[in-house]
Amino acid sequence: MTIKSKSAALVLTATAAFMCSPLVVQAQYVGPSAQITVSSVADILKNPVDDQPVMLRGLLIKQVGHDKYILSDGTGEIRVEIDAKRFAGQQVDANTKVELRGKVEKDFLQSPEVDVDTLILLR
Repeated sequence: MTIKSKSAALVLTATAAFMCSPLVVQAQYVGPSAQITVSSVADILKNPVDDQPVMLRGLLIKQVGHDKYILSDGTGEIRVEIDAKRFAGQQVDANTKVELRGKVEKDFLQSPEVDVDTLILLR
């Protein structure tokens, strides 16, 4: 085998290996996502979408269960579920403005509520 034919064989082998191997490409998803949307209580009550991420601002006007509260934002009132650990030792009363981040829970034949992941005190 000549040097010329060895080089040609090497090129063919390399080309075949490249063509048969999976191609690695950098990619980035740019389509719709589940971004947190700033919402009003009225919007949620008008069109509740289960698992929709939301951010609400308002007042926790009363406690209605162990970890259930009523949030009022001036457009309406909605039940929110806040685990005790979300308060992180902070005292909240009916005059404390809060920002809540979580997801809408819409169960069949029940009023929607928000399951809160984050509670932030607003000053």
